[in-house]
Amino acid sequence: MKKNNHPVEGPDGLVYTVRLPLSSATLNWLADLIRGHLKKIGSRWRALPAGKIAAIVLAMLRCDQRPGDLAGGNGIHRTTVTRWVREVVGLLAARAPRLQRALKKIARKGGGVVLLDGTLIRTRRRTGKDNRKNYSGKSRCHGLLVIALTDDRGRLLWVSVARPGRTSEITACRHDRLTARLRAAGLGAIADLGFVGLDDSGPDADPAVITGYKAARNRPLTRGQKLSNTALAAVRAPVEHGFAHLKNWRVLGKVRTDPTWATALVRALLVLTNREVSR
Repeated sequence: MKKNNHPVEGPDGLVYTVRLPLSSATLNWLADLIRGHLKKIGSRWRALPAGKIAAIVLAMLRCDQRPGDLAGGNGIHRTTVTRWVREVVGLLAARAPRLQRALKKIARKGGGVVLLDGTLIRTRRRTGKDNRKNYSGKSRCHGLLVIALTDDRGRLLWVSVARPGRTSEITACRHDRLTARLRAAGLGAIADLGFVGLDDSGPDADPAVITGYKAARNRPLTRGQKLSNTALAAVRAPVEHGFAHLKNWRVLGKVRTDPTWATALVRALLVLTNREVSR
């Protein structure tokens, strides 16, 4: 009996063309960034031109295409696609704004308030004790916690380091000394009830983080407190839009790579998101 070891789809894979839901301006900007990097490092040859590399990287980030599928359709090796993606993500992450610069920029423009929130980026479940810290009891899944600041229109200003999913939002903000940096820049932040207790300033000091009121079992909210929560929820609604724009990049649907690479990935996507939103 003759064994047939060919794959089910046949020896020759089928190639099809799809539409990438991004602007040509973003593609051209990323291609120029890649060309500048290649010139800087003295790389005179790549298997594909910079524009094609940019399209492959954007397809993987936006649509979560598998490297093997992209490689087969472009006549290159899978590891080449992975290397290009990591290289471009590093270039983009280096252009992401840092916290202090982002706050100073808002203060120079005359802004007085930023919006604060956190989100969980799901990761693949891994075995071993090292992965237990990534389990979020709040969301009941494995993931990484990311804190973000946006302006009053929902435009992303800054994202934090990706921390294990078991980390609370308040702990993550205290690691970044967020309240002290807000006061140094003369700004305030509006956040949801998950950040109650973050601002531990005295009663006479102006609050750096403004949150709503939490109800207790033996202390229901008054009518005024309920109205205040409703007003704050309406003001902080744009921060949810900012996260929605960020999570339009389907590669964040479930991070399958090393979680330590997630910080660079999220910061790279912040840069691309702002390019798309502001066009």
